[in-house]
Amino acid sequence: QVQLVESGGGLVQAGGSMQLSCTASGPAGEIDVMGWYRHAENKRERVRVSSITSGGAARYADSALGRFTISRDNAKNTVYLQMTNLKPEDTAVYKCFAGPRPNSPDFNHWGQGTQVTVSS
Repeated sequence: QVQLVESGGGLVQAGGSMQLSCTASGPAGEIDVMGWYRHAENKRERVRVSSITSGGAARYADSALGRFTISRDNAKNTVYLQMTNLKPEDTAVYKCFAGPRPNSPDFNHWGQGTQVTVSS
């Protein structure tokens, strides 16, 4: 029912910027919350980097706060993650998600993921 298409990602030097986008299709009730998780190769678990509701309530991981900005265009069903001052520890596969409510990852739908690599 829900499809997520991501764009962005790639290689960037430390201190640089990059923007990710994710466009969702499907019932509005299934995509009320959208955002990104990331999973680094050397980490056991994924981390929710940021999310935003259709009402504009945003949440950030501590590591992203002050450097990343999430925004949402409800008319286009698209969410954007603007990442600035990137650090090597930001290197990970970033996967867009959408779900019906906050804090319910078991109900999330997932994008294909995009690699973000930050080099020193």
